[in-house]
Amino acid sequence: MTFSRNALIPLCAVLTGVMALGGATTAAQAYDSKADNFVLLDHTGKARELRYFSDHTAVVVTAQQNRCEDNAAHVSKALQLVQDRDGVAVLMINTEDARPDLAANVPAEADGVYLLQDTTQIISRSFEFTHAGDTVVVNPKDWSVAYQGDLEGATRAAIALNGEQVPATLMPVSLEGPASNCPINYAPQPADAPDYVADIVPLLERNCMACHQEGGIGPWAMSSYEMVLGFSPMMREVVRTKRMPPWHADPEVGHWQNSAAMSIEDTRTLVSWIEAGSPRGEGDDPLLTRAGPDTEWPLGVPDLILEIPEFTVPASGIVDYTFPVVPNPMQRDVWVKAATIIPGDARVVHHVLMGSAEQAPQDTDRESVFQNYIMGYAPGNESEHMPEGTGVKVPVGGVFLFQMHYTPVGIETTDRTKVGLYFADEMPDNFLRHQVVLNPAIKIPPNEANHVEEAYFEFWDDATIYNLIPHSHYRGKSSEFELFYPDGKREVVLSVPNYDFNWQRTYSFVEPKEVPKGTRIVHRTVYDNSAKNARNPNPDREVPWGLQSHDEMLYGAMSYAWKSESSEAPNHSNLSADVAQFIGFKDADWDGKLQKAELPNGMRERLGWFKWWFVDTNFDGALDQEELEVMFSR
Repeated sequence: MTFSRNALIPLCAVLTGVMALGGATTAAQAYDSKADNFVLLDHTGKARELRYFSDHTAVVVTAQQNRCEDNAAHVSKALQLVQDRDGVAVLMINTEDARPDLAANVPAEADGVYLLQDTTQIISRSFEFTHAGDTVVVNPKDWSVAYQGDLEGATRAAIALNGEQVPATLMPVSLEGPASNCPINYAPQPADAPDYVADIVPLLERNCMACHQEGGIGPWAMSSYEMVLGFSPMMREVVRTKRMPPWHADPEVGHWQNSAAMSIEDTRTLVSWIEAGSPRGEGDDPLLTRAGPDTEWPLGVPDLILEIPEFTVPASGIVDYTFPVVPNPMQRDVWVKAATIIPGDARVVHHVLMGSAEQAPQDTDRESVFQNYIMGYAPGNESEHMPEGTGVKVPVGGVFLFQMHYTPVGIETTDRTKVGLYFADEMPDNFLRHQVVLNPAIKIPPNEANHVEEAYFEFWDDATIYNLIPHSHYRGKSSEFELFYPDGKREVVLSVPNYDFNWQRTYSFVEPKEVPKGTRIVHRTVYDNSAKNARNPNPDREVPWGLQSHDEMLYGAMSYAWKSESSEAPNHSNLSADVAQFIGFKDADWDGKLQKAELPNGMRERLGWFKWWFVDTNFDGALDQEELEVMFSR
């Protein structure tokens, strides 16, 4: 978008003319440019999207820098603006300060003022901000820019957008020069646009083309300059809104292996090239001769390939989960060190979960896949390497179990998903264990934009946590994992502020987390069940737990190992894990045990008064982990 420094002058003329007639005006009449959508993280680590303020009367976007002499006055004006005017939000965009320093500027009760981190500086540049205090006012009715100038004039524009008459004492004046004497320190940009051959193609190979190639999971292939040119506007949009690359971890929380986040430098380069018109430049197009992958198996030829029975997915409707069983053909015990799942038709395979068992379940058992879990597939999570020194043991005989979730795409198709398993040459040091922090009793109220659900899992021994996977459905807005240590310390170890249901990422720690006995890992998800959530199928519905995507889940998976366990001396108890999971979502007061009132109705009725005293062996009026294990084992 392009701005003019004298945009305030036509606004002044419009307001003056209307007020002379005794009426009100909307400042949107004064300016034609549109404000493109964007997502930035605010001073609390939450994702803020411009389009999400569609129910406001005005959105004020202003440049802010802590080092500026008049910063305190600038923030104070923003706070006063939202206090005085209902329906106005102020987005203060900062290009250089750390998040804790931003948070110190805004009191906790300052609802409506958000300090946003623009670390790449692409959003501030698009608004053509040059100095702190430079401001635009956006009309959420059509996202037009109604005003450009300083924050003082933004107050008058916000009044006009609200349909109110602007008092004569607040009439705007012409702004000469920048809004302050504090310039924004932008990273230097070369005078010429980035070169397609030298700069852009290598950038696309680093960040995009693992998916956007022939046969990849991306919806289109970066097979030529013409293809990239045609999708350039979309590429700019998905980068600005943090939809691509599909990596959604807060960069200020944790350090992760194999991060798919695009670097700040690459982001600036790509966006500046697109905004320069995506010039072709000189030289042959490398994409025309780029070779695709030489094998369908990204980790190399597997030691064992399994074919899941084919399944015909109808053109429309809801497809119930299927639970295929494949016999284990191996004639010896093996330790799985890695696995890859390749969907037969990636368009319809929403996810695949895989495990093994000594024998096939007599009836459909949706939980059996977790008893000896191997891996899960979803777009963005096609392969899994077991952490060094660990593996999943698959004994000779038995079966492999699968959970398949299909979603129709408008045409009937047949899926033939394959699995590649890679075995360790030697027995690893330890078992890799898998656990899910969940709550199958969630209820998300209708039309609620920020409903929070949480549950915990308490480690009954010292453990090492290797990776985390947050999961929810269409209404999932953000997720996080937090450790509550026995000494009272708390640590958020993963925050996903801009959760995207289309991508199910595994976040593997660079340095695994060592946690002592008694540590609780808490999984917390915020759900948006409002009409502003564009993915929400029905905001008027109370949403329960359910497997299908129109329902919801509080589901935080993790892989870990027990410090006291080894591959030669297993001591893990599935019963203990199930009980700890049960306590973690039923324990309403978080005291680590279950009062009678916290038990499910049916269990409470079956126990009654008499049986309760046989279960509550320490007579403290509640059931702890050990007592519940004894009860469930009977």
